Amino acid sequence: MSGCNVLVVEDERIISLALANMLRSLGHRVLDCVASGEAALRALELYRPDLVLLDIRLEGRLDGIATAQLIRERNGPPVAFTTAYTDAATKNRAMALAPLAFLAKPISPADIQTLVSSLPAMQG
Repeated sequence: MSGCNVLVVEDERIISLALANMLRSLGHRVLDCVASGEAALRALELYRPDLVLLDIRLEGRLDGIATAQLIRERNGPPVAFTTAYTDAATKNRAMALAPLAFLAKPISPADIQTLVSSLPAMQG
């Protein structure tokens, strides 16, 4: 399997770097790491990611769920939520957007591989 192009949207710098390093070590390309929904939407204009790893809590006025809604409205790539917030209300709000996955932090390399293998463009 060749690697996929990933946009990481995470407001905690250390987590963003860890995710980027994990993705790269697994053979994927990290197109950019941004900290806000607004920056994610701008990055989508510049890059054509196969996947967006999107934290639910972000800098700026848009949270990850609102950002995912806008990505969906623009026929953007699949979104996988990453979050430490796994309460029922947050999860239900996120799952209403039919994300590719809902990954609870901390995220492992196995989580990433399972996620990437579920991408339609990466199968077969």
